[in-house]
Amino acid sequence: MSTFYQQVESYYDGDAGDFDSRYWKNPVLQRIRQDFREEVKRFSFSEMLEIGYGTGLDLVHFARTHPDARVAGIDISGEMQAAANKKIRKWGLQNVHADKGSVEDLQTLYPERQFDIVYVFFGALNTVEDLDVAADHIFGCTAPGGILVLSFVNRNYVAGMFFELLKLRFRAAFSRQKKEWGGYSPSLYLPSKCYNPGRIQKAFSGFHPIRRKGYCIIHPAWYYHGLNRLLRKFSPWLWKADHLLNKTCLWSWGEYTLFVFQKPEHIRQ
Repeated sequence: MSTFYQQVESYYDGDAGDFDSRYWKNPVLQRIRQDFREEVKRFSFSEMLEIGYGTGLDLVHFARTHPDARVAGIDISGEMQAAANKKIRKWGLQNVHADKGSVEDLQTLYPERQFDIVYVFFGALNTVEDLDVAADHIFGCTAPGGILVLSFVNRNYVAGMFFELLKLRFRAAFSRQKKEWGGYSPSLYLPSKCYNPGRIQKAFSGFHPIRRKGYCIIHPAWYYHGLNRLLRKFSPWLWKADHLLNKTCLWSWGEYTLFVFQKPEHIRQ
């Protein structure tokens, strides 16, 4: 494993212990996750892959909602794998398997397997060494006609930049513009990179674009806890405003971007 991925693993190993408890206290994260799930459920599938499954919340969810599907997942963190396997055992699920590895290990882990849907929630592809290489590996394990549902931490989160500038936190305001971002934690460093939509679409140019969305364009992002408490009564209206803004060019200025791609049925040689 490269030094880059060793650092990523170390970060998420430390994040695994209280990940679920923090998540269940955060209604903004819960709402975003559910919307991500609904994007996946637009499509039928029998072979599913999650990249960056964390504690297994979505692996278990889809294994339970789609019992006839075979669900696989990879994650770089051994502690996250242990947490996911605990959930799988708790529910007695036989149609899901949580593997450990990076996106570059896909062909090694699944040499004979093609997935008709691949999803990434909350930006696991922000922590790959090379986005173009990652896209090639994902292309190789996606079945012809298969679907990708990919979310990314956005490079140009304008509301977040504005909030940080108001607090005179200039480094935080422009941290996503650097070659390496560093993650959300103010005290722990996560090797990571933020991408704008054009960069993402270029990396996945072998796929046909179907759909794109932005999240938390106006609604404060999940980590603005005090602001979200203050605006709690207005939260439904802010979500509706974000929905309307997704019909404009402002869709690409939120906390997260989501893309749906489809692999061509026939590949030109």
